[in-house]
Amino acid sequence: MNTYTANENRYEKMQYRRCGKSGILLPLLSLGLWHNFGDKANQDNARSLLRAAFDKGITHFDLANNYGPPYGSAERNFGKIFAEDFKQYRDELIISTKAGWDMWPGPYGNFGSRKYLIASLDQSLKRMGLDYVDVFYHHRPDPDTPLEETMGALDQIVRQGKALYVGISQYSAKDTTRAAKILRAQGTPFLIHQPRYNMMDRWVENGLMNTLEHEGIGSIVFSPLEQGILTSKYLDGIPEDSRAATEGTYLDKSQITPKVVAQIQELNKMAEKRGQSLAQMAVAWLLKDSRVTSVLVGVSKVSQLEDNINALHNLEFSPEELKTIDRILGF
Repeated sequence: MNTYTANENRYEKMQYRRCGKSGILLPLLSLGLWHNFGDKANQDNARSLLRAAFDKGITHFDLANNYGPPYGSAERNFGKIFAEDFKQYRDELIISTKAGWDMWPGPYGNFGSRKYLIASLDQSLKRMGLDYVDVFYHHRPDPDTPLEETMGALDQIVRQGKALYVGISQYSAKDTTRAAKILRAQGTPFLIHQPRYNMMDRWVENGLMNTLEHEGIGSIVFSPLEQGILTSKYLDGIPEDSRAATEGTYLDKSQITPKVVAQIQELNKMAEKRGQSLAQMAVAWLLKDSRVTSVLVGVSKVSQLEDNINALHNLEFSPEELKTIDRILGF
């Protein structure tokens, strides 16, 4: 068994931001386990990523029931590493998981029923070897299940001691307001919303961020780099070993158009003037808004994690810079 002792200066290396109107502070960067923690991933590398993150003050690890592949494997592999390396630090960690997408066959393994959510979290806790998670999310809106049932399940989960706080992901501003009203009436701690947000995808600006601020709910944003588009990877088109060329699951070749390449080339020049990589500028651009509590990063190498952390040295943008970014991207 590996013996791991965390860096004693870890909390000097990270900045933290209050999550809405709660008692929780989150690191400006959180580690997402969507990729690189499933059974096909190198587990020594996965361990190195988790250790490096915590050593640099990243206290929040974000999972979901279907992260892998295969489904469940990211939680299971995290559980093994947690038992060996992080059990002694449990009270310093915020561990989250989610349910809402298809997880097992039949009508009870998807969306937002009480049966699915409670069963899924029980399975997740078993895979990770945890008594509770800090945050449990409903992973996506369910158009057919009454919101009262879904939020009622989240309330029950907290009362059972299986989660300390609850959150939602990808809900509209209107449904977020409704969810907040239901949870408030039940006395359930509604901590956070996890939306997709980056320079190129700004749907949250059409009301959601204002709603979160009004309701006192924090936000943690995923896909900050638009599945790798907002990095140096595609500055010269599509490399043969890139996700767009090989996988096509989350990022399709058709998204890397000549127009997009021209846009990221222009953004890259701007980032260089700021003394940042394009990826660093994309992360900093999100954190310029204090309503963004944390940015969720998914990395495959420790060097990528360190690159993201270095973005925190320059979070300030001039009005001219912001206008230029909007012009380049057509906003």
